[in-house]
Amino acid sequence: MKPKIFIDGEHGTTGLQIRSRLALRDDLNVISIPEAERRNDQMRQDHLNEADVAILCLPDTASRQALGMLEGSNSTRIIDTSTAHRTDPDWAYGFAEMDRDQAKKIAESRLVANPGCYPTGAISLIRPLRLSGLMRSDYPVTVNAVSGYTGGGKQLIAQVEDEDHADHISSPHFAYGLSLKHKHVPEIKEYGLLDREPLFSPSVSRFAQGMIVQVPLHLDMLIGAVTMEDIHAVLKDHYRGQQVVKVVPLEESGQLARISAEELAGTNGMKLFVCGEPDGMHVNLVALLDNLGKGASGAAVQNMNLMLAS
Repeated sequence: MKPKIFIDGEHGTTGLQIRSRLALRDDLNVISIPEAERRNDQMRQDHLNEADVAILCLPDTASRQALGMLEGSNSTRIIDTSTAHRTDPDWAYGFAEMDRDQAKKIAESRLVANPGCYPTGAISLIRPLRLSGLMRSDYPVTVNAVSGYTGGGKQLIAQVEDEDHADHISSPHFAYGLSLKHKHVPEIKEYGLLDREPLFSPSVSRFAQGMIVQVPLHLDMLIGAVTMEDIHAVLKDHYRGQQVVKVVPLEESGQLARISAEELAGTNGMKLFVCGEPDGMHVNLVALLDNLGKGASGAAVQNMNLMLAS
């Protein structure tokens, strides 16, 4: 019997992307709610309880509400794409490449919290340095990032694309989260293994999909006489054998004049770069991904595949 998959919130940006990724698969039974019935709580509850895996593409409050709809004896496995449970120890964090055993944890879990797009890039760069002992837990980490506007969901998409929108955004690029109190900060701190809260500065540009996350470092503030080559070696070893996350060769990174945020748009992969002068005192770590691919829907499908294979 084919496993039943229910996407609660399939008519939002992330849900639509997941639905399109599953459309051509004949090994799944995707159960659905018509858009006109998307607020029909009884229909939602029925689908949540009959599904083998339910993927929640909802705001935090609605995700918590969905969990409350599960019956006591229910065995539905949950992937939550909201921020509601990302630092909850009872939930597996859905970044499969984060550690060697993370994919196994996801596969064996009933509750999986899908990572945020920005944190996926930031954690991919920071965590290996912490685990290797090159970075102190109180290092003053800064994260600078730019995303395609689809990361803001239907509301931001309408603001950018609809010139008649009451709050139309015509700017080609804008910063937000200016207070540095972004919802992704706890997630980056938790899985970046940091004691000091990182400074996270996000922005959005007028392209639909893609993302660049940068973590600049002072080499003399790391532990020991650390070089750019040392950092690259740590990242390369951490992601050795991984198919989704690729560490770009140091020589190739050194020859780049620019990195395009849209390079991986439409894919589920991620590239990591170590940039800087060979004998310099600073290094810029860069993660490149699709905010709707590895940063959202692609990761959710990857996690679903792991859970169904267990």
